[in-house]
Amino acid sequence: MMLFKQETVEAFDRSLVRITDKFLEPPIMIKICSSNSVIGTLGNFSASTGKAKSRKTFNVISLIASALSGKQILQYRVDVPRNRPMVLYCDTEQGKYHCHRLLSRVYKLIGYPTTEVHENLNFIALREYPTKERINIIEYALFKYAGKIGLVVIDGIRDLVFDINNATEATEITGKLMKWSQELNVHIHVVLHLNKGDDNTRGHLGTEINNKAETVLQISKNDLDANYSIVSPKFIRDIEFEPFAFYIEDGLPRLEENMEMAIPKARKGFDYQELSADNHREVLQALFTDGEITCSYGDFVSKLQEGYLAHGFNFGTNKAKQLKTFLENKRMIVKNDKTYRFNPEFYY
Repeated sequence: MMLFKQETVEAFDRSLVRITDKFLEPPIMIKICSSNSVIGTLGNFSASTGKAKSRKTFNVISLIASALSGKQILQYRVDVPRNRPMVLYCDTEQGKYHCHRLLSRVYKLIGYPTTEVHENLNFIALREYPTKERINIIEYALFKYAGKIGLVVIDGIRDLVFDINNATEATEITGKLMKWSQELNVHIHVVLHLNKGDDNTRGHLGTEINNKAETVLQISKNDLDANYSIVSPKFIRDIEFEPFAFYIEDGLPRLEENMEMAIPKARKGFDYQELSADNHREVLQALFTDGEITCSYGDFVSKLQEGYLAHGFNFGTNKAKQLKTFLENKRMIVKNDKTYRFNPEFYY
């Protein structure tokens, strides 16, 4: 019989889940006020994605401001544990000057005097450090403030790996997010860029985050009115919420109360009601008859159009792109680099 390390045996025992076990539902920490959709719970991590200049950082400082003030900011309500009210903000992309400007915006959002240091907000600027050192500094901060932190934000998760297309690195850093959040019982929110040419999160890192995150938000500028940014659920385990819009006024994000001003102009996603699960299964089984498909983004969109048209469903190019995103979000199809495969075990 093979011999195993004692820690492996102990890890196995801790991993067993028995029907007689009792588990408490993770406390809700981040939710969307308009629909009560749960974005984040303690012990998990979530993400914001978007293309350059989509105002991802304005979106994330709204989360921080809500956590510090206990009030609704945009559509977010963040309730950090009363005994652990501290927020740790880790910025990997900007120099200290621009980080300081960002910090001042948070203070203005919550009406806190900029002549005083807020005891529940720790902001660290990591741009000047090597990749591995950034990880070490974040880990040090997490354990330095263990028992005091409720929310952690990492703005620029891409800068914690050398290569976003390295599968090993992507798995390792995502593993750290899961380990940190669970061991310290905090919620971690990370920010990641989308590809320039499509709405996919970048590289293996993006794929891992999509697969493991509790929620992935997508922030995008309105194509017809760049004054507005739209926040929508790219992937969410809880009920999906209706997209909401915000704009920038005096350097601060403001919720657009009149949704008719922005949302109808935003590109709507593919809807559950448009086709049934059986419709999708029939088309995808036929499309993937020969197994995996390796091709470019544009070619795969065309294949989806042809496959659905063969079964009587006619979609234009834009609609087919939305369909592709929908299928990936619902794990009906799984993408790895340029290879797509059908997942027959999807949950609709």
